[in-house]
Amino acid sequence: MKLEKASFEAAAGTAKQLPACTVPEAVFAGRSNVGKSSLINKVLNRKSLARVSSQPGKTATINFYDCDGAKLVDLPGYGYAKVSQSEKMRWSQLIDGYFAQQRDIRLVVLLIDSRHKPSKDDITMLDFLEESGLPTLIALTKIDKLNKTERTNRLAALPEELGCDEDMLLPFSSVTGEGAEKLREILREVLEA
Repeated sequence: MKLEKASFEAAAGTAKQLPACTVPEAVFAGRSNVGKSSLINKVLNRKSLARVSSQPGKTATINFYDCDGAKLVDLPGYGYAKVSQSEKMRWSQLIDGYFAQQRDIRLVVLLIDSRHKPSKDDITMLDFLEESGLPTLIALTKIDKLNKTERTNRLAALPEELGCDEDMLLPFSSVTGEGAEKLREILREVLEA
């Protein structure tokens, strides 16, 4: 599978617009401004396939990327305060609609900002994924912004804060590329299986 050959396929703004699932999918989820677009671009070795916005909460659709016999699925960021209640409700229905469909989800990559304690929304999402029995990997974004001591402390605290095993965590930096090759390997493995 050639991840770098990925191409944008479709954007869905409502559950009715979601394309049918015909191939294995890997899903990217996380709160607004966690670095989802940057991570996707880094993993795909592309500059701007996934649009990076200076404004959090801009991704209001579920974006599908065709990936040589598989799909990468970028969910809208959750937890952004500066959107209307009706827009938050639409996002929630869209995401719920996606997970409620019959889909061949091989992996959900949940992005969490390594610099901060997980938000209530992060914990809710992780609980939902566990209850759904979906295989989950947690990408700890912006790891390059921590100094050595901060990094050690955050990596020690996160398993307890998240209530998960250490082996579910992958430190990631879109700036330095840390974790990108490992994530590529994992994606190839699960999507080609």
